Amino acid sequence: MLCPGVSVLVFWNLDPAPIGVERSFPEAATLAATHGFDGIQVDLGYLRDHGRSDYRAVLDKHDLRSGALALPFDIDAERPDYEAGLDRLEADADAAAAIGCECVSTYIRSFSDDRPFEENLAFHRERIEPIAEILAEHDLALGLEYLGPPTLREGHEYEFVHTADGMGSLIDGLEASNVGFLLDSWHWYTAGDGADALQALDPGAVVDVHVNDAPDRPRDAQQDLDRRLPAETGVIDIETFLVALDRLDYDGPVTPEPFSDRVDAMDDDAAVAATSEALSAAFDRAGL
Repeated sequence: MLCPGVSVLVFWNLDPAPIGVERSFPEAATLAATHGFDGIQVDLGYLRDHGRSDYRAVLDKHDLRSGALALPFDIDAERPDYEAGLDRLEADADAAAAIGCECVSTYIRSFSDDRPFEENLAFHRERIEPIAEILAEHDLALGLEYLGPPTLREGHEYEFVHTADGMGSLIDGLEASNVGFLLDSWHWYTAGDGADALQALDPGAVVDVHVNDAPDRPRDAQQDLDRRLPAETGVIDIETFLVALDRLDYDGPVTPEPFSDRVDAMDDDAAVAATSEALSAAFDRAGL
């Protein structure tokens, strides 16, 4: 497996931000545990400010696991910003590993206004290798997310990786062995990928997972930050998606990422409760 650790079933992971919950890490952890989540996304700000012991104590109090850490800088940032992020990554990776985090994730933009495809491919591989090397020293895997919606690529000069097959080609060209997919059901659907794209993945290729649903509009018209809770509309075939993960023996975090105005408008407790209920419904539909 790319994502190291104990072989267990997937765990339900809460990321407060995509459901509009703005709480301190201890308060968010209380909400996660109250509503049946097994883990919570890494709050890097709290970890940096309060240290590993305090952070771990919050997890242990609620019997929660660490979810993924979002890479704290953009892979395609301007060189000074990229290098500054890289310089700090050693300390952040060490701290994340110490609180039980196993995966660091980020996205790859599906377009460029400056670099044609092959040039952009070389650029990203050059940028990813040093990141993966630092993470490997701390037994952390790197998950890369492709962005599927055609609407994201509109108006840009050059298209870039935006399907599972394209992301696989990017990853296969790396020397690093600890890089895999952040697989998001939204981007899988909006890319036009189907069951065959998931069946083509090797066991261990998936590092991190996001789940959601889509509003009832044509696939090519979907807008990236207008989504729905998992299994809310049935537009995305969540059953096929989750069953494929099960067949791949995926054992990492599954994080709802709805970006829904309806959920954002709820109070925090109701938002976490609704997210947990939606995740349960999605797994029930998949028979898992």
